[in-house]
Amino acid sequence: MLRSCDRSDSNDREFSCDPVVIGGNKGDMGKQTSLNRRGFLKGSTGAGLLICSSQVAFGYKANEKLNVACIGVGGQGVSNTRGVSGENVVAVCDVDEKRAAQMLKQYSGTKRYKDFRLMLSEMDKEIDAVVVCTPDHTHAVAAVGAMKQGKHVYCEKPLTRTVHEARMMRLTAAKHKVVTQMGNQGSASEGVRRATEWGAAGTVGPVENAYLWVSDGSATMTRPKDTPTVPNNLDWDLWLGPASERPYHPSYLPFIWRGWRHFGSGSLGDMGCHTGNFLFRCLNLGELWEPGGSSNAKRIRIEGEATGVHAEGYPASTRVHFHIPARGDMPAVKLTVSSGQKMRPSADLLHGKQPGSFGSLLIGTKGSIYSSNPWNTSSEILSKDKGSIKEPPKTLPRGVSHHREWIDACKGKGETFSSFAIGGPLTELIQLTNIAGIVGEPFHYDTLTGEIPDHGGASALLHRPYRKGWAL
Repeated sequence: MLRSCDRSDSNDREFSCDPVVIGGNKGDMGKQTSLNRRGFLKGSTGAGLLICSSQVAFGYKANEKLNVACIGVGGQGVSNTRGVSGENVVAVCDVDEKRAAQMLKQYSGTKRYKDFRLMLSEMDKEIDAVVVCTPDHTHAVAAVGAMKQGKHVYCEKPLTRTVHEARMMRLTAAKHKVVTQMGNQGSASEGVRRATEWGAAGTVGPVENAYLWVSDGSATMTRPKDTPTVPNNLDWDLWLGPASERPYHPSYLPFIWRGWRHFGSGSLGDMGCHTGNFLFRCLNLGELWEPGGSSNAKRIRIEGEATGVHAEGYPASTRVHFHIPARGDMPAVKLTVSSGQKMRPSADLLHGKQPGSFGSLLIGTKGSIYSSNPWNTSSEILSKDKGSIKEPPKTLPRGVSHHREWIDACKGKGETFSSFAIGGPLTELIQLTNIAGIVGEPFHYDTLTGEIPDHGGASALLHRPYRKGWAL
């Protein structure tokens, strides 16, 4: 049994055994240019970046620090802010002074904001890059606003609350040529990198069935009727952001916002971009979002079922089948995504192993690639005929953390492994799972147009109106 693993299993943590840059073409270092530091940072892209040495590259010194602004510095924002603490943190922004107290104290001399729109307006010329770690429903408005100003962006997973927002994040990043990274930190791990290499090399043969599952569905959410006073430490109006108006209640935050459809993305949204990471790459699903070819050739048929469907939150359990067309020389594949214990695949598909609470499984003609780790930091090949499995060479770089990889790419060194070109479509897939479970009827999704042409109810869930004053 072939295995690849890291020693860290901690939720949403930086992994210590981390890979880094993927490829990148070396530019003409002798070419003269008048670009200054700011111009270079704003002109770098997430693909085909110049690989810099410690010398000056296009007027920018590789050891010069980025000016970074952090939006959302409580909770997971603590880890993300620490991840960029080696740079110049020039501004911190949070609507909850109590939850953000640790970072606000640490950066007491740094400019402080509650409204990131005001921060981006006032500090436009002082910020090179932005870290977004707010609840799901405000990811897109913060990140798109920053990218439109030419700022590089690191944004937590899931990339967005809606399918349309994820699409706009990817397109905006490409248009403004900024460096991006989605916060599925397991991307930097040996488990993800090695599994991706196995998939790219066809180690287990053609894959026609795949499974992705997360632990539990969501509890039934009932909208509270009482209206307690908003705590003095919280700006509730700014916390709501683009979401439609509703009174404050402690049932919504902190963290528990994930289970509310109004703000979060449920258990699938919370962990799907982690657990489905290498699966998405091994199946080359991103090819479906690349321009070219007909919409019919890239259209996905989606069939969902769920239990405990209700209006305020997400189902108690979900199982969704994606019928994915062929991609290049890869055959069509049936991908089943689920939440809840009863929706998991059988042990027969795992060579007798009992499925864990989380899992990614690709079933090939010669064996299977499997990870039971929520963040894919460990992976293995399952096969009854081990002699038919040949280890491919390691082709992906290893060596630095997820945050460091993004920082290096912002400075022109290498590429990010989880740019919005990957994170956007992966988030679309996960949010489509939520939609399919809620509507419980089959429909088709056009990856090139971002539309559901044959189901009005599902189509209506692709996006939602924003409150006045908030826009992409």
